[in-house]
Amino acid sequence: MAYTITDSQIAGILPIANTDSGVTFANASSAKPSPPLVPGMIVRANDPTYGSAEFILLAGVASTTIGSPVTYNTTSFTTALAPVGTYKAQPIAIAMSANVSASTWGWYQISGLAVVSKSSAVSLAANAAVGVLTAGFIAGTGSGKEIQCALVAAVASATAGRTTVQVVIDRPHMQGRVS
Repeated sequence: MAYTITDSQIAGILPIANTDSGVTFANASSAKPSPPLVPGMIVRANDPTYGSAEFILLAGVASTTIGSPVTYNTTSFTTALAPVGTYKAQPIAIAMSANVSASTWGWYQISGLAVVSKSSAVSLAANAAVGVLTAGFIAGTGSGKEIQCALVAAVASATAGRTTVQVVIDRPHMQGRVS
């Protein structure tokens, strides 16, 4: 993926596939993104294959790989690998880099055609709903485990080595409570 940021108000901004080691200011306990980056900022970018998409700047978490679905906190902008059906309507984003530390910052996709990690043993049909059945991976849907605002874009077979799937997302979130 070769996303190029299209927002013209920001020059020299962190490329979509990179991470930022941040800076720690005097009297601060944790790193913040390097200026002009701001936690939670959202940018638009285009890719010649995947089209236009939106990305949010978030802190990393251990075991993140490119394509990992994560949940994020909308006030601290911290992430966690998307959990298995917690019944909390948390927002979801897709990692664009292997951003594996809470003191580093990276872009996470929140809209557009995303390439998302899945278990190689899972087969998904086009237009199928998806869920989280293993932390940090998507699979077929299940009650309380579904990701809202996300649909499989193209068939993903269960063949060995097939570990990603194209998913159309629009500010996705975990299903939340079901009764």
